[in-house]
Amino acid sequence: MKNMEKLQLWLLLFTGLLGAMAQEDLQEQVLIFPKESQDAYVILNTKNTDPLHNFTVCLRYFTDLTRAYSLFSYATRSRDNEILLYKSKPGELSLYVGGEEVIFKVPENTGTSSGWEHICASWESATGIAELWVNWIPLPRKGLRKGYSVSALGMIVLGQEQDSFGGGFDAKQSFVGEIADVYMWNHAPLCAGMRAVSPSSRLDPTILAWGSLQYQIKGYVVLKPMLA
Repeated sequence: MKNMEKLQLWLLLFTGLLGAMAQEDLQEQVLIFPKESQDAYVILNTKNTDPLHNFTVCLRYFTDLTRAYSLFSYATRSRDNEILLYKSKPGELSLYVGGEEVIFKVPENTGTSSGWEHICASWESATGIAELWVNWIPLPRKGLRKGYSVSALGMIVLGQEQDSFGGGFDAKQSFVGEIADVYMWNHAPLCAGMRAVSPSSRLDPTILAWGSLQYQIKGYVVLKPMLA
């Protein structure tokens, strides 16, 4: 009887875990972070189990914030800022790799009439070169962490900046606004990533794809259709 009870409990827990992590095609959908918070965020699940020697991350966001906020946070148990896209203030965007930072001077609201910003960031270990494109316009390239490899089995969080693995959130760094079209690849040539997010040409993402996303919503975050 005890073994049967244990099996039933395990099945209930396993079913609950499966239900907690949704997988959907989120094309034409947006994640809305409606208010400043310390406990509203989205976890993105990946099947990547290998260290990253290269990566490209692309996403779109819409906000009227002027204070600092996090756009994309990847942390492991040994390092909080393995990969971080962080907007410290208008006109600047920081990319962290392995805890080291480079700052890009970012033109605000260029190339879009809706106020949405599209960004792609890439990094390659062999050269340490980091690239940032804003609304399909390249910015001057930077260098950091040459020869480094990004640890595997990390946690990806949207809406908050992780100061510890899956936590350590600060409401004053939280994102307020809308995020959509999040993609991630395990290679660095950014032209490939740019082609992938073009409506006329899709490249299969290797780590994250907005069209088949596994995600878990925590706190006050709402999934809604994108406004025309």
